[in-house]
Amino acid sequence: MTEIEPMNAFDPPLGTLTDLDMQSKLLEGVSRTFALTIPQLPEGLYPVVANAYLLCRIVDTIEDEISLSAQLKRDFCGRFIGVVKQTEDADRFASEIFPLLSRQTLPAEHELIRNVPRVIRITHGFTEPQQNALATCVETMAGGMPQFQTTGLRNGLKTSQELDRYCYFVAGCVGEMLTRLFCNYSAEIARNEQRILELSVSFGQGLQMTNILKDVWDDHRRCVCWLPQDIFTETGFDLAQLSPNHQDPAFCQGLEALIGIAHSHLENALEYTLLIPKSEIGIRYFCLWALGMAVLTLKKIKANLYFSNSGQVKISRSAVKSTVLATRIAGRSDLALKALFTAASHGLRERRQRGRLNDQHLKST
Repeated sequence: MTEIEPMNAFDPPLGTLTDLDMQSKLLEGVSRTFALTIPQLPEGLYPVVANAYLLCRIVDTIEDEISLSAQLKRDFCGRFIGVVKQTEDADRFASEIFPLLSRQTLPAEHELIRNVPRVIRITHGFTEPQQNALATCVETMAGGMPQFQTTGLRNGLKTSQELDRYCYFVAGCVGEMLTRLFCNYSAEIARNEQRILELSVSFGQGLQMTNILKDVWDDHRRCVCWLPQDIFTETGFDLAQLSPNHQDPAFCQGLEALIGIAHSHLENALEYTLLIPKSEIGIRYFCLWALGMAVLTLKKIKANLYFSNSGQVKISRSAVKSTVLATRIAGRSDLALKALFTAASHGLRERRQRGRLNDQHLKST
């Protein structure tokens, strides 16, 4: 999902707040975007989804920490699975990883790691089905993401299948978790559980691919590239030659192909959202705002294929406000939402037909 800039300062101090108020402040600190969307959820879902996001962000923080070796990242990810599943002590975990965090890690993420025991205390207060959904997601994410730490990422992933796999560990499993929480909350949503579970993986991949495309040059500065070489081989570009000062049309052609694939996933995201009952408008808003901001980000990338930093394709606050307003007006009308999506995503559809596994997955869902 396209991110609004996070906050880094906490006032009042977190130690003076209740656990749930602390959780809200941490959410706002690490992600202004999800601090905007998650509160749209019903009261029965808001605290558990906020907590789920923080658990996932803890895994992300471990994976992004430059001071940790690949082996230490695997170790801490494995231990964090134990923390969530109550087989590892949360205080010990936090006290051992916190001193290892570098200055490159956001101050808000430092506070998140410092407060792991309080975050986990909230987790363990949820119902058993809710805890199971969160634990399954964390186990999948924390078990899968370290697999990519041992591969050379400077020159991109080898295949689109590897990109699909990475997106599943980072975002697809989150979509599954949210769907399980939604189905546990609403019997009406649960009637379509199998279908929306299938679509939830694609929804997550669409959002993650949007982030990958937006952040390609930020990642490049860290000597990381999540783009798949096979797409660029078709256009005649070698990702080993990637440079933010490029003027190569072949790279832009590959970028356009990935935009089209991401758009196809976002089409599935719209279908997912329309399966949410109109009476659950808060859940619809939660989905629609993420979807709308992703579409607008893809549009900015498509209009500026030679961009050299993420700031050039980041959507404005006015665009966020427009997304919120448009979906509030159209949120209960499936026809209006389809028309809005079609208009907003005009020009994003990939024209060429591909026979790759990814397309077969899109057709199956």
